[in-house]
Amino acid sequence: MCDTRYQTPFLTVTTVSPEQTATLAAHLGRLLVGGDVLLLNGAVGAGKSHFARALIQARLADLGRVEDVPSPTFTLVQTYDLDTVELWHADLYRMSDPHDCLELGLDHAFETAICLIEWPDQLAGHAPTDALTVNFRQADDPDTRHLEFSATADRWRGLLAQLPKDGFA
Repeated sequence: MCDTRYQTPFLTVTTVSPEQTATLAAHLGRLLVGGDVLLLNGAVGAGKSHFARALIQARLADLGRVEDVPSPTFTLVQTYDLDTVELWHADLYRMSDPHDCLELGLDHAFETAICLIEWPDQLAGHAPTDALTVNFRQADDPDTRHLEFSATADRWRGLLAQLPKDGFA
């Protein structure tokens, strides 16, 4: 487990609309496999939930399914069956003790599921060392987001290199 706050970003992507952010999430989501963990950091309103919803909806749409994708702010975790893998979306904002996060079963989900974790600081060192951290920064323009990707595992560089180079429109 590691503290991801001090990793240097190796890729920064700027999106200029909610639609571009959703398209980026969809592209990335299609590359994820079981055991992949995304740690979504950013202030309230920075776009973490929008990104997670778009990623989940794209994976479901690829299976021919349309489902409501609510924020797990109050349920803490929402799970989705993607046929060959589960996808867990957790919002840890309301958690007060890192051990409560583990009681949700996240440590086991990290091993086999695709996990999207909002407010990962609440894990307090229990985040997987090979997770991809995505820091969301809002620009002066309310629709513009800067997404900074960082990780210690080299495999993420190769995976992110598969994202489209010509924008996310």
